[in-house]
Amino acid sequence: MAGGIEVKEVKTKKELMEFIKFPWKVYENDPYWVPPLVRDVKLILSEKSPFWHHAEKQLFVARRDGKSVGRIAAIIDHNYIDFHEEKAGFFGFFESIQDYAVAENLLNEAREWLREKGMEKMAGPMNPSTNDEVGLLIQGFDSSPYILMTYNPKHYIDFMERYGLAKRMDLFAYLTEVDKCPLEELEKAAEKIRERNPGVKIRQARLKDWKNEVENVRRIYNNAWEKNWGFVPWTKEEFYTEAMKLKPFLVPGTIPIAEADGKAVGMLITVPNYNEVTKKMNGKMNPWTILKFLWYRKKITTQRLPIFGVIKEYQKRGIETLLMLEGLKGSQRGGYKYCELSWVLEDNILTQRAAELMGGKLYKKYRVYETNI
Repeated sequence: MAGGIEVKEVKTKKELMEFIKFPWKVYENDPYWVPPLVRDVKLILSEKSPFWHHAEKQLFVARRDGKSVGRIAAIIDHNYIDFHEEKAGFFGFFESIQDYAVAENLLNEAREWLREKGMEKMAGPMNPSTNDEVGLLIQGFDSSPYILMTYNPKHYIDFMERYGLAKRMDLFAYLTEVDKCPLEELEKAAEKIRERNPGVKIRQARLKDWKNEVENVRRIYNNAWEKNWGFVPWTKEEFYTEAMKLKPFLVPGTIPIAEADGKAVGMLITVPNYNEVTKKMNGKMNPWTILKFLWYRKKITTQRLPIFGVIKEYQKRGIETLLMLEGLKGSQRGGYKYCELSWVLEDNILTQRAAELMGGKLYKKYRVYETNI
C-alpha cells in the first residue's frame, strides 16, 4: 500500500461490477462521455468472449479508504506475440481519479504482472486488443466519441508521460460532412478506373446471406491489413462472433463489396454511430432504455467507417476510389450528416489521402504508448 492506495486483483463478481462501474465516478459531469452498456463490458471481459481462448488477463482495482479510485487490466494476447514475435503485453480499461499516485500504482501493478509472465514490453491502452477499442485520446476533446472509439480526460496524457510511457503509434480520425463530399470528382475518376478494370464490379454486401458473406469479409480483412502496425489475424470464431453481433446494426446499401472476376477483393463497411443512442441509456438495459433505443435509433445522423481495404494483389488499381464513391452515395441515401473514418495509422499515407478525397478533415488523434518492462 502506497500513500493509502491499495491495488487488489479482481476475484469476485462483486469486485467485477466495481471494476465495470468505476468510470461513472470519473465522468460524472462530463458532457461528452458515452456510458458503455454494462452488459457489453461484462461480455467483453467474460470467458465467453472467444478472444480469451488465446489471451489471458488480470483485472485490478485501486482503493483508498475502502473506496474505488481507479482500475486497470493487464492483458497478454498470445496470437499477437506469435504473429509479431514480440513479448509485448498490454494494459487496458484504464481509468483513474485525477491523482497521479493512483495511476502510477495501477500501471506498476499491471507492469509487474506482465513481467512475471515473461513479457518484455507493456503497450496500451488496448481494450482488450488491437481489434477492439485502441489508444488514448490526445486531441479532440470537444465532442463525444463515435461507436467503438475511446474517450478519456485530458489529464490521462500527463499520467502516461509522467510514468515514462513513450509514443508507439498515433491513430487518426477524420470527419466527413456527407452532403459536402466531392462526388463529381470521384465520379470522373471512377469512369476511368472502370475502363481500366472491366472485370471489377461493386455490389452491396448480402446481409440476407451474412453468414456466408462474413467469410469474404474476414478473408479480405486478414489479407489487406496484414502489413499494418498492430495487426493480428482474426480467428474464425472471433470474427464470426463479432460479425453476428454487428449484423443487426448494419444498414443495407451502405456496405459496398468490390469483386474482381467474381471474387470479393475489397470492402467498405460503415456502421451507424449508435453512441448517439447509448449515451441516453446510461449503461442500462431494461424495458425503458430498450424503448429509448428503438426510438432514437431511427434518428441517428452520424456513422463510422471502421473497415476499408482491398487485398494486396488488387491494391493501387483505383478499386478504393470505386468503393469510396459507392460508400458516400450510400451515406447520402441513408440521410447521414457526418461520417467518421477511424482509425487511420499515422504512417498509412494512402488511407489518409483516401480520407481527404472523401472530404475528411483530421479532427481527433489517439495514441498507443509503450515502455520496456
